Amino acid sequence: MRIFISTGEVSGDLQGSLLVAALRKQAIAAGLELEIVALGGDKMAAAGAILLGNTSEIGSFGLLESLPFVLPTLQVQRRAIAYLKQNPPDLVVLIDYMGPNLGIGNYLRRQMPQVPIVYYIAPQVWVSSITLGNTERIIHVCDKLLAIFPEEARYFQDKGAKVIWVGHPLVDRIEQFPSRETARRQLGIADDAIAVALLPASRHQELKYLLPVMFQAAQIMQAKLPQVHFWIPLSLEIYRERIEKEIQRYGLQATVISGQQHEVLAAADLAITKCGTVNLELALLKVPQVVVYRLSPFTYWVARHILKITFPFASPVNLMVMKGIVPEFIQEQASPENILEAAMEFLLNQERKQQIQADYQQMQQSIGELGVCDRAAKEILQML
Repeated sequence: MRIFISTGEVSGDLQGSLLVAALRKQAIAAGLELEIVALGGDKMAAAGAILLGNTSEIGSFGLLESLPFVLPTLQVQRRAIAYLKQNPPDLVVLIDYMGPNLGIGNYLRRQMPQVPIVYYIAPQVWVSSITLGNTERIIHVCDKLLAIFPEEARYFQDKGAKVIWVGHPLVDRIEQFPSRETARRQLGIADDAIAVALLPASRHQELKYLLPVMFQAAQIMQAKLPQVHFWIPLSLEIYRERIEKEIQRYGLQATVISGQQHEVLAAADLAITKCGTVNLELALLKVPQVVVYRLSPFTYWVARHILKITFPFASPVNLMVMKGIVPEFIQEQASPENILEAAMEFLLNQERKQQIQADYQQMQQSIGELGVCDRAAKEILQML
């Protein structure tokens, strides 16, 4: 049986890899011979998928920000469609990545209507959508939607989709993380040292808009707390040179590290992080965090004033319970001063630290039980 999985960006590659591993395991248990072909990244390939194109580096968020990636995205999409014409799949799984995945989904609906399509981790139109049409298009292309957020499941169910809430796959992934003590020992972090994780980018644009403001906040923090050391796990190795140059420029005591993101997150006393999947990993590890996001001023202005886009929260942690658990600083609010104030409160105020631990505990009750990826894989294989 051939399954085609389509996703993009670093987070999609991670989620896709967890699903590929679960599908292979469940297929063996069910006596199925499975071939998985995919648009994804290195993690999915390592999990056993045959890559038709690497999409982990062609990701962006925004109007101007997406322009450099339009052509590469179209080229990968055409390559995938050409392959599917010659090798029709038995089932298709779409993971997030709205624009390209809706294009592929619409093609399959027209040309291969008999092929079942599952949308796993739907685009977050349930948080904020430019038009209701995006919701309708998602529902149109899929036979089944596997939701990872409770609110996501309720939203799509109300719109008439066939939805199953499976929980968030990071519940499973967090089992692979070391304990705080083990992680600090492996990284050589002394008991009295303050380890702060800086997580500025999984997309190219984020280096431009997030890295400077994060590093400015880190520079001031270092002046106030000389025992602080910053740890920067790379989402993509291609970012190393740029980040190391900026470390020198700002005079930070920092270590850039590849392949040990689990250890860095588990060892951290605090994280200053972009908005994304990593927010949930930190929450499940009980690490206090300050969430930051910026777009180009033009994109943000158009979104707010022309398209009238609003959203209750940006971080998945807050979206999980629709409550402001972690501080978020978006666009002009993402200043070094605001970031520093929130970060220092976590480091120096024991009451604030205890409050976020209690909030994390509440969030964990909404995230689902262990075995999320296996549940998702079973739901998908049932459609074969």
